[in-house]
Amino acid sequence: MSRICAGIALLLAGCVSAVVPDVPYKGAPEARTTPGTTPGTTPLDVSGPATLERVIDIALENNPQTREAWLRARAAEAALGSERSAYLPEVDVNASLSHTNTSHLSFGPSVALTYLLFDFGGREARVEQARQTLIASDFLHNQVIQDVILRVERAYYQYLDAKALLGAQKATLDQRRTTLDAADARHNAGVATIADVLQARTALSQAQLTYDTIEGNLRAIEGALATAMGVTPTTRFELGELPAEVPADEISGAIDELIAIAQKMRPELAAARAAAERADARIREVRSEGLPEITASASAGVNFFSDGDHTTPHAAAIGLRFPLFTGYRNTYDIREAEINAELAREQLRDLSQQVSLDVWTSYYALRTAKQRLATSRDLLASAQQSAEVARARYREGVGTIVDVLTAEAALETARAQEVQARADWFLAVAQLAHDTGRLNR
Repeated sequence: MSRICAGIALLLAGCVSAVVPDVPYKGAPEARTTPGTTPGTTPLDVSGPATLERVIDIALENNPQTREAWLRARAAEAALGSERSAYLPEVDVNASLSHTNTSHLSFGPSVALTYLLFDFGGREARVEQARQTLIASDFLHNQVIQDVILRVERAYYQYLDAKALLGAQKATLDQRRTTLDAADARHNAGVATIADVLQARTALSQAQLTYDTIEGNLRAIEGALATAMGVTPTTRFELGELPAEVPADEISGAIDELIAIAQKMRPELAAARAAAERADARIREVRSEGLPEITASASAGVNFFSDGDHTTPHAAAIGLRFPLFTGYRNTYDIREAEINAELAREQLRDLSQQVSLDVWTSYYALRTAKQRLATSRDLLASAQQSAEVARARYREGVGTIVDVLTAEAALETARAQEVQARADWFLAVAQLAHDTGRLNR
């Protein structure tokens, strides 16, 4: 079942589109652990590079938040069953053993039946409240699943980003070593001063410090990714590389369309609608408490006496309960229920506006990420050419070490910005997919 959830939940896999087919709610998944085990402690088998699909699958199997949300939904399901029991009669078995100074010892078993015939919609309203609570719990479970997927995607692409930055910094280190060798050679040949060597060595040390910082950050992100997957930070797995080619032109969908999709598909909005329906049902329940209630009851039994005699008492009755005065309690209860219903509707309206803002923000963040990607690649190409020219001029003796180091520093920055732009694009796609409430294959 977890693999089915992961299959429909993948937000990025190869070709990405902001508008995707409907993914209807399939219900809460079954428990993902075997008896006697704890989520996150089961052996993890990751052979070869772990793809995003595999990482999400592991997270849905092991992250405790998905399990907690599923259990809350199942508790709401049990509560609904409890409320529906009011449509069935209650049967009690009683027994008594008595002795008095005016009678013999007696023993009397009996069976009693009671059934609510009519209460002006109170029973129906209580069932409806429980049903809406279950609906809200199921949608909130969906929301937790989507939140976990987004958190895993963020950690996944942040890891690939740090890994790519580490590779880019490794290229910078190699170039700084080459520059230091060139400065040494020119100094030994007597055509450069020791200042050139010292500046080149300082730049190499700075590059090494940046490399060490990125490597430490990579380890921290690795632990965050493992935690998002619901496994221990010591779990080791191999991830791939940040894709060099980004399908930026394949994103489609107008902002109005995406907002409309979000209004329909965001699970927390559906949960808020269910909460508003539950509040309306509460009004009906409270109003019924001030109206008559009709019940039916019946009982039958047998009394055995110590002298061998026995009797068979039985009875049947229709009861009417009509509350005449409750100290205005019902009046205030109705007022409270109506205010809570109005509050639930306002909360729904507020959340609806926030959802629209989320889509608006993530949509333009994605457009910005696409533009930054193109600009960063142009910058990288220019920086590479500039660095090559500066190094060539220095080797020929017509340039200075400062020119070389300045060009290489610009190239180092351009490499990092291009890597970050690629990662930001994937993160922006994931955020937009999450904010529209659509799970993407």
